[in-house]
Amino acid sequence: MMNGGKEQRPLPVKYLLKSFDAFFKMEASGGIALLACTLAALIWANSPWAHTYDAVWQTKLTVGIGDWVLSKEAILWINDGLMAIFFFVVGLEIKRELLVGGLSTPSQTIMPVAAAVGGMVVPALIFFGLNSGEASLAGWGIPMATDIAFALGIMSMLGNRVPIGLKIFLTAVAIVDDIGAILVIAIFYTASLDLVALGIGVAVLCAMAVLNFRWDIRSSIPYLLLGVIVWFAFLKSGIHATIAGVLAALTIPAGTRMNCSSFVEELRNAAEIFELAITPGKSVLTNKEQQIALHSIEHAYHDATTPLQNIEHTLHPWVAFFIMPIFALANAGVTFQANVFTELLTPVSMGIFFGLIVGKQLGVTGACWIVKKLGLADFPDRTTLIHLWGASCLAGVGFTMSIFIANLAFDETSNFIELSKIAILFASLAAGGMGYLVLRFLTPDVSESEKQGE
Repeated sequence: MMNGGKEQRPLPVKYLLKSFDAFFKMEASGGIALLACTLAALIWANSPWAHTYDAVWQTKLTVGIGDWVLSKEAILWINDGLMAIFFFVVGLEIKRELLVGGLSTPSQTIMPVAAAVGGMVVPALIFFGLNSGEASLAGWGIPMATDIAFALGIMSMLGNRVPIGLKIFLTAVAIVDDIGAILVIAIFYTASLDLVALGIGVAVLCAMAVLNFRWDIRSSIPYLLLGVIVWFAFLKSGIHATIAGVLAALTIPAGTRMNCSSFVEELRNAAEIFELAITPGKSVLTNKEQQIALHSIEHAYHDATTPLQNIEHTLHPWVAFFIMPIFALANAGVTFQANVFTELLTPVSMGIFFGLIVGKQLGVTGACWIVKKLGLADFPDRTTLIHLWGASCLAGVGFTMSIFIANLAFDETSNFIELSKIAILFASLAAGGMGYLVLRFLTPDVSESEKQGE
């Protein structure tokens, strides 16, 4: 029964997994680019040309017309500007996951949410315990973060040792982790507020929401233009501009105008017209009937897809292969002195190191074990507690988000930022190595287990 229900049910799962596999490969490849730029930054900052490293990123760039001028160092354009695009894509991913992804139902949500919360709270408590009473206490949010690009990049090296369920689980954990990081940045790392600028930003956000929910505007151009205004207003308000990216993403339309049945019917009609209009010796360029059919297909595609997925699909490669690597190149250039290991013994460095290494493992694995014991949710398909332990190690790769929060937590004049970056680099390296070893040598090959189960 080719048209029966049993034959058709696996298709959505198949295509969802295919879509996630493409996302996974994009993140993994982006992780390689991120690693290459990190190494380049470290080599540059410790080379005979180290003086040029800071000089390049401190170069002032000015944009504006007349009295409307914004002048900032290159590194701030990256951290406040390009990273706002990164957070915009994060916002799109969060909205997608909440609507149709791994966070769309309670049964799917309980385990990754619990793991993410545990993986944020325990590292923060470890940092707090080691830095209580110290000037570095403001950095408690640093070890809470997870760098999904690096984590999935390491997973990609393990092949059949990693079940697809574990990859989806870690991605969902990272999404919830991003939500937590966004809240921490918005609430705890906002020094002062300009209420007028904030009011303008909120008003424009409301206008974007009206475009979506009231007027059903599906063109991406109005949202992007208004999004720039929101970013500028939030930048001037004192709330970090990256928050504007997340909030703007939540206003992007996620619905379709055409249902599946209408889409299929439209394609069939257009294909029939196109086929009947085939004329020997006549190209599509001069065949009006075929051009009409193609325009009909284009129109159907536009109505059957969502602006959210189209914008995310367009921006994701830019984030993975340009924005994240350039952020690493500009921020990972730490100068290693002879006493680098002594610097790791300072409270701020130990808080970050043990928060990412020990805190993530205890928080993520412990939360999963508790949820399982309470019967609230089960482990992802084909995964064991050992798999989740390996994933918790990889969650300790904080890198991008950890460095980003360190830049917000500490004043540029203190040495806490440098100490933080050193600890983040060593902790991320150790966490990634531990995760790889656990998943490589302590878990079975997924393909082998599948053969045994047949």
